[in-house]
Amino acid sequence: EIAVGLNESLPTLRQFVKDFSRMQQIVDDGSVKSLAHWRLRMLEAKFSIFNAISGSDENLLTELGEHHDFYRTYKVDTHVHMASGMTAESLLQFIIDKVERHPDDVVGHNPVQGVVTLGQLFRNLGIDAASLTVDTLDVQANSSLFERFDYFNMKYCPMGISQLRELFLKTDNAMGGRYFAELIKETFKGMEQSRYTFAENRVSIYGRSATEWARLAGWFDTHGMYHPHNRWMIQIPRTYPQLRASGCVRCFGDLLANVFLPLWEASISPAKDPKLDYLLSHISGFDCVDNESPSDPPLENIIPEHWTHDHNPSYNYWMYFLWVNITALNAFRASRGQSTFTFRPHCGESGALDHLISGFLLADGVAHGIALRNQPSLQYLYFLAQVPLALSPLSNNSLFLDIHVNPFPKLFRRGLRVCLSTDDPLQFHHTKEPLVEEYSIASRIWKLDSTDLCEIARNSVLQSGFPHDVKRAWLGDLYYLSSSAGNVASLSHVSDIRVAFRFEIYHDEVCFLERLQTKVRLRRAMLTLTEEDRVIRSLTGLSRNALRRR
Repeated sequence: EIAVGLNESLPTLRQFVKDFSRMQQIVDDGSVKSLAHWRLRMLEAKFSIFNAISGSDENLLTELGEHHDFYRTYKVDTHVHMASGMTAESLLQFIIDKVERHPDDVVGHNPVQGVVTLGQLFRNLGIDAASLTVDTLDVQANSSLFERFDYFNMKYCPMGISQLRELFLKTDNAMGGRYFAELIKETFKGMEQSRYTFAENRVSIYGRSATEWARLAGWFDTHGMYHPHNRWMIQIPRTYPQLRASGCVRCFGDLLANVFLPLWEASISPAKDPKLDYLLSHISGFDCVDNESPSDPPLENIIPEHWTHDHNPSYNYWMYFLWVNITALNAFRASRGQSTFTFRPHCGESGALDHLISGFLLADGVAHGIALRNQPSLQYLYFLAQVPLALSPLSNNSLFLDIHVNPFPKLFRRGLRVCLSTDDPLQFHHTKEPLVEEYSIASRIWKLDSTDLCEIARNSVLQSGFPHDVKRAWLGDLYYLSSSAGNVASLSHVSDIRVAFRFEIYHDEVCFLERLQTKVRLRRAMLTLTEEDRVIRSLTGLSRNALRRR
């Protein structure tokens, strides 16, 4: 009843369909495309001029700074899947260690043998663990994966064997996900050692039953999965057709109920399910995942309870109903002083360009977004709204887009709020520090200097779901201000010159648009200087200049 009441204040599906259609008309309009194209080129040119004039000053400030370098800069991997969050070498050594040192671990049961131990399982599969290599594990990407998402999904199965995936990379199995928990903790230890690297790892809730959340919360609590270097995100795969075919759900509404009703119950009465309440306090947001390439059915005005087709609803239908449920739940939890969740789906990796319209209208940020390179109108809108983008060039290079034509460097120079992420280290990375590897390769291919890398890292912290107090410790008390007043260079390792440039260019662009329509006042994604001054004075009692002198 509370959900229904809160939803009354939110856009209905009919309203969303109408707004979505209007957005399609706007971004496809020739005059809008032309304006966006030239303004984006102007933004890129301004960055080049800024670099020519101020680049040497930035480099000098970097050289003079004590302990100011990229390695000592806080960075967050905002898009990584926990089932592939380790490297292939780490997974290999873990498997070999378990088979050699713990062959008597009970890993399952079958009608013939009864109890099955780890050693028996490997003998039944005909696998000699001592002879395993990263190559025989066959989890890393190769040329066969390009535009073949089905082949990519098989890389989650060591040696192509689904039993090994269930045993080592799942939370819900005969061992209660113990091996997966131990493997994750080893991955977290690696982040501890690097000190400045953090992550938001994703685990899945499918919506196949209302008990999924209880099992995940039990796994989280039993194995002590909280870690200060990680915030958890929940990914919801778009697997409705498989769930309906297996009889788990009757309609799309059943899937949504399985995902969200347990969260409402835990939010209304936390004491009734303390384990789920504890898990929710460590979740920063939701993701929606799967292959975007298949053609979408039309976006229809059908309520989820009436979606009983065997095929999937459209991507945009999924996006709306996940967003509206998360938004309603957030409103209730915020009224109770409970934690809330962001919505940061996979969007614009492949498939129809209109997926990015849903991302623009509904998401707090998106993973991938590389399709923006083909749509100047949307790219310009993403700049104006400063929608966070987590790009994974090494992943894209293997699956959908050659790294040399990846839009990341253009998006960065133009001032979109981009960061780098790993996506799937198991498949795409080779070193013990996958996120640093991602930055390192990007810096060499696109000639990014130290200030560029630190700005990208700062963006990752800003768009992450880590708590306010943590961000304050990493970036400074006023980190949420977009001007140089919010930048503490000794923490972010980004020069005030760079931050001031981004701030001025953004507001100059909005002012340009307002001059085109003199009676229109645009809503800005950054506070103006006057608005920031009010915030500074209310919090510190000081003026901007006095604060900077202090």
